[in-house]
Amino acid sequence: MIPLSLPLAAVALLVQTRTATVLSIGDGDTLRVREGSRTLNVRLACIDAPETSQAPHGASARTQLQALAPVGSAVELRVKATDRYGRSLAELSRGGRNLNQALVASGAAFVYWQYIQGCERQTYSRLETEARLKGLGVWGVSGGVQRPWEYRSRQRKPSSSSSAPSGHRYTCKQIGSYAQAQVFLQQGHSYLDGDGDGEACESLRG
Repeated sequence: MIPLSLPLAAVALLVQTRTATVLSIGDGDTLRVREGSRTLNVRLACIDAPETSQAPHGASARTQLQALAPVGSAVELRVKATDRYGRSLAELSRGGRNLNQALVASGAAFVYWQYIQGCERQTYSRLETEARLKGLGVWGVSGGVQRPWEYRSRQRKPSSSSSAPSGHRYTCKQIGSYAQAQVFLQQGHSYLDGDGDGEACESLRG
């Protein structure tokens, strides 16, 4: 999951509503859809789910989104902007239900306050507060769950340069395992995380 890189208001695009079919779920706040003959990569706007490497919370968020928007289902995208990675930033709905808000309400995701522009701030605030008071999802964990934006920041800090600690650089193909790639990332091989989302070699993830 790549962090939103600029405020929604900074991208001059009119809000659009599109109907699309879910092709795959990346993690708790990213998915791929087909709109007509086009394939779109979508980042859910105004929320931030735990990273996949934040076990088990990242996997739980992904499972929740899979349940809300199963592969093959029809969804509506209220597209607000496009980020620098070319992803559509959108609120997702299915059967009249706002799925971004549903993820926050269930405690599967946090409100991404830094990028709340364009969403109903009061509604998101209320839903997150209710989830926290009920101890749902991430709010029911003793000691709390590190916010994903903080987690990504910490993942990047240990090795801001692209050089490997041992001087040797590995390719994802050489490593061969998604789990092992995360170990290499923790050891300082930051070049394996080319998109800066806190995960190495996503192509190896099954």
